[in-house]
Amino acid sequence: MQRSALHRAHIAGAFALCFAVLRAAPGLAEGVSLNFSGAPGLIDMPSGEALPDEHLSFSTISFGPISRTTISFQAAPWISGSLRTTTTRDWNDLICPPSCSGTDALDSFFDRSLDLRFHLLKESQFLPAVTIGLMDILGPGLQSGEYIAASKRFGDQLVVTAGLGWGRLGSNGALGTPLGPRPAPSGDGSLSLDQAFTGDVAPFAGVEWTIDDRWTVKAEYSSDGYAEETARGALDLASPFNFGVEYQHSKMLRFGAYYLYGSEFGLSAQIVLDPGVRPGGAIGGAGPTPVKPRVSFAEDPDAWSPDWVTQTEAQPILIDNLSKFLERSGVKIEAFSYTATTAQVRIRNEGLDAEAQAVGRVARAMTHLMPASVEVFEIVPMVDGLPASKVVLARSDIEALEFAGNSAAAIRGRTQIVDAGAPMANLAWNPQIYPRFTWSIAPYARLRFLDPGLPVSGDVGLRLAARYDLAPGLVLQGSLTKIGYSNVSSASGGAVGALPPVRSDADIYRSEGDPAVETLTAAWQGRIGQDLYGRVTLGYLEQMFGGVSSEVLWMPAGRRWALGAEANYVAQRDTNGGIDFGDYDYRTASGHVSGYVNLGEGYQAQLDLGRYLAGDLGGTLTMTRRFENGWRLGAYVTMTDAMDAGGLDRGIQIEVPMTWLTGQPNRASKPITLQPFIGDAGARLVVDGRLYGQMFDYSAAGLDEQWGRFWK
Repeated sequence: MQRSALHRAHIAGAFALCFAVLRAAPGLAEGVSLNFSGAPGLIDMPSGEALPDEHLSFSTISFGPISRTTISFQAAPWISGSLRTTTTRDWNDLICPPSCSGTDALDSFFDRSLDLRFHLLKESQFLPAVTIGLMDILGPGLQSGEYIAASKRFGDQLVVTAGLGWGRLGSNGALGTPLGPRPAPSGDGSLSLDQAFTGDVAPFAGVEWTIDDRWTVKAEYSSDGYAEETARGALDLASPFNFGVEYQHSKMLRFGAYYLYGSEFGLSAQIVLDPGVRPGGAIGGAGPTPVKPRVSFAEDPDAWSPDWVTQTEAQPILIDNLSKFLERSGVKIEAFSYTATTAQVRIRNEGLDAEAQAVGRVARAMTHLMPASVEVFEIVPMVDGLPASKVVLARSDIEALEFAGNSAAAIRGRTQIVDAGAPMANLAWNPQIYPRFTWSIAPYARLRFLDPGLPVSGDVGLRLAARYDLAPGLVLQGSLTKIGYSNVSSASGGAVGALPPVRSDADIYRSEGDPAVETLTAAWQGRIGQDLYGRVTLGYLEQMFGGVSSEVLWMPAGRRWALGAEANYVAQRDTNGGIDFGDYDYRTASGHVSGYVNLGEGYQAQLDLGRYLAGDLGGTLTMTRRFENGWRLGAYVTMTDAMDAGGLDRGIQIEVPMTWLTGQPNRASKPITLQPFIGDAGARLVVDGRLYGQMFDYSAAGLDEQWGRFWK
């Protein structure tokens, strides 16, 4: 017990020191290929290199009876992670008589893994790139292992890698057990540092030779003995040496063919994406109108007269003119109020993917249309009728700084972003905005990644959606779906362990609920005090549950943190896609208290503590990185008191803006959650309009992330 505690402290201390000293070390920028585990590496072995910062990769491989599909993300120059599924066929060939049960009786074994890699040292003239990796840190243990790898480039063509592996990477050619025997895995998916870098340690090495811009050859000595797979007869390893050739089809796409372990052939495909580079290049759409400076007081004193505020027709005329001026930008004017020196406009951004760009376009329009006496512009972005913040600009600053050096930073330095506050006394709403009915019919795709044996599954079809905005913050909306094609089988479902099937029956809902009333809700949200916001949503909240969801958010203006609370009471819906609740007779209360922290440079942390849909108690930690072009990439881990029923969940969250794909201004985005296992433990209600996600975009921190596009 003492050795175990000392070992944990040693490992944790070593990592903490490395992070503190080497956090800012950049990753290598070019020429990094992936191994069979979806990590930078050779063939089956890892390397010391890292993908460029922010890059996302998708890889799939197959050799012998083994197939792996991996999604990896370089979250920062010093850290990356992977989610992977592994399918091993012929699992019970040698070990299982007819009476076997459990996993021993499976024809194919499916396993899911979460890896973390810490890029400790960048390559220099004399030093190699060095990475420490932890494989399958929250899994049942079959894929678990650790390694330290170093890679050095010699010229533009040769990369040499050498390293030491533990766990499954120490199962061939072991040198000994310098840190003692390896404890048995817990098997319940809990995090344990007791295993890290214990047990047999074995060396691995390899070389990578780049022939030209297209072709690369690789050779390696593997320290993975595939002990479990060979014992079961799934593999018959004759040699620890592997050889391969890879073809770089394009900057994003790479293919490979291999001869492995003296007995098997393998194939791979790799896709590497850079979220910072748009496939279509720069964003199209209408350009900005130049700022229109006011005539000087000396030239036209009458233009500066405040008498215009007494004209009753001024307000509707200004609303109409602003609406027409901003029509090309996709920005709607919701309301307008003024005094002789201050004008406040409340806007709805429907067309521009950058929130700061929408604010900048409105500020330009106001220089053209506001009377000369108006010196202060107050721009209040509205999100579904909720005033998200107030951006306060001096008109004279806008006139003076449009063409100044570093003009975006210059205008930001003179801009206030504060709580929206109460409306001005003479606020008038645009009669064309409320009430308003909209509807659409469009294709949809509900995709699921990393299912066992099926890298991408899901269904595509048509979604009919309708929305009725009755008043600011008060909305009726609903959607109906019809599947056109699906490759998801109609699974039998059933809860894992003793938990009710709040998510494990999802495939039954897909197969039996077609067509389906997806959502049908009434929602209210609004500002209920200074820096305080509220939301209530009632109805059929998602395809599996209906009921009521309520939320409050305290988000002080100018602060890096926010606090929130959510309370829900829901009943499980029938599987047939209708409006009944009789199939399950399951009702539950769930909810969380949440803390949000903006860590700067696009990083956010969120901690949720509370009760989940299946009644289990626990918490979820989410780390997210936001990019200037609208991409959002993050990872989460959930731990609850239902560990025996899969109470640990983890995954990667990706949100891709449609503008990134199309190159045209657009507010739409596609969120994707990649989970290695969709179970009942740690399941949260799916409800539209959670407040923090809406509010952050127009907070000071959210606007600052894209402030470089203020003048665009």
